[in-house]
Amino acid sequence: MKAYLDTYRQSPRKVRLLADLIRGKGVIEAKHALMFADKRAAPIVSKLLASAISNAKQNFAVEAEGLFVKEVTVNKGVTLKRSMPRARGSAFPINKRTSHISIVLGLAEEKKKTRKEMKKIRASKTAESLPEAKVKKVRKTKTTTK
Repeated sequence: MKAYLDTYRQSPRKVRLLADLIRGKGVIEAKHALMFADKRAAPIVSKLLASAISNAKQNFAVEAEGLFVKEVTVNKGVTLKRSMPRARGSAFPINKRTSHISIVLGLAEEKKKTRKEMKKIRASKTAESLPEAKVKKVRKTKTTTK
């Protein structure tokens, strides 16, 4: 239940704003969030999300209501190097950045299961991190102000 978009001609920094917006949400909620997002990449990410939903329906026979956005990654793609003429015959470099976007969908049951598992893992880590050795007592000193 994945979809990829390679070499989208916008900087990854700008596209990551939308990735953070939809990460962890249900598919229908993510569609609505992208519909009202005022960013240039919103229609592209929405189309990619629709492609991931279509892949889930076609390959795994899963309906959209039972899905959530498990992972959204935006990585740096190829940078096109251009230059702008400047004063006295010099040139100023311009980097036209590209992005690689990938969306992974998961089942809603997985989301509930992972939350429970994460709670167990966090509880075990805090129990392990407590030192069993003797703890030194800190002497409290009185401070006086005049």
